[in-house]
Amino acid sequence: MFTASKPGIMKKLQLLSRDSQYDLACACGSDKSEHRTRGSKGKWIYPITLPNGGVSNLFKTLISNHCDSDCKYCPLNSNSDVPRCSLDCNELAEAFLDYYRQGEVFGIFLSSGIIGDADRTMEKLIACAEILRYKHNFKGYIHLKILPGSSPAAIEKAVSLSNAVSLNIETPGKQFLQKLSSKKDFLKDIVEPMKLINSFAKQGRRKVKQTTQFIVGAADESDRQIVDYTQALYERIGISRVYFSAYQTNNADQQAKILYPEQSFIREHRLYQVDFLFRKYGFNSSDIIYDSSGLLSVESDPKELWAKNHPEFFPVNVNTATRYSLLRVPGLGPATVEKILQMRKLSKINSIDDIGKVNARLLKASKYLEFAGVAKNKVYLFNF
Repeated sequence: MFTASKPGIMKKLQLLSRDSQYDLACACGSDKSEHRTRGSKGKWIYPITLPNGGVSNLFKTLISNHCDSDCKYCPLNSNSDVPRCSLDCNELAEAFLDYYRQGEVFGIFLSSGIIGDADRTMEKLIACAEILRYKHNFKGYIHLKILPGSSPAAIEKAVSLSNAVSLNIETPGKQFLQKLSSKKDFLKDIVEPMKLINSFAKQGRRKVKQTTQFIVGAADESDRQIVDYTQALYERIGISRVYFSAYQTNNADQQAKILYPEQSFIREHRLYQVDFLFRKYGFNSSDIIYDSSGLLSVESDPKELWAKNHPEFFPVNVNTATRYSLLRVPGLGPATVEKILQMRKLSKINSIDDIGKVNARLLKASKYLEFAGVAKNKVYLFNF
């Protein structure tokens, strides 16, 4: 039986899966269980949060780290002196299926550096997916990267084979991408293909998820510009999920040019928090508060900052407030809000400890809540 422990395959996977870390548009988020972590079985196995809230493992690798593009933010660009290699589609399929048959992974994410041009590389990605679908009759999860500049035919084929696809937007606008690459046209190579992906995904019988990623801090863009683009991606293109990757470099000269480089990972985290507010809490870009430079606060999360700047909205009455109003309360998440809505159908909620064990989050929420017609809330003392 073929195993991924064969020396040649193992060495290639170690290199190519390591280089796939720069693309987060499939298995990363703001939760510790899915953020920049890797499984112990091999660096090509990534934890990923499933739609039902569970966590499983995804086989994640490039098919090649050769790249003819010149993206300044990417360590694999054509000007970089790094070890290069490629995987044959059949050996890649066998390596993945070994793990899949043993129950170690539920699906595969495939990406690649640009070899020659986008369509030539897409042929290789599509060929790998076809081998899995048709030769091995694999009916499980496949996420394919769609490369900037891909033709409509390549995009349509990739979407037809996949459960999820991603084309990374990288920057919030043409003016920023021009700082980072001389070979990519923002509208022609990225925005128009993203619209095509959405169109093809709607036509297929299989529901196909579309994701994208911003590089944070590589082009002197502000958080406000990223956030505005993020909302537009959800509303106008139908993106399923937006990811954010803090720009990293070991080059001191490049690092000095990054906007607040010491805060790059905090910026990434704050952007994920804003993204959750968009997707789960009913916020929009006009609700987000920035400093004079258009950056999110380092000290406060964006939901609590909104609350502090809107005292007229509080206190919120637990027994009469709408779902929308309850979701605006710092410390209350969608699950707790749903619990409150169900509880008050049965009886009046008289105090914060009726909702549940008073932890740090409920303690925070209690400062913004009222329980009309009942005694003053209990005082809780915590040693944090």
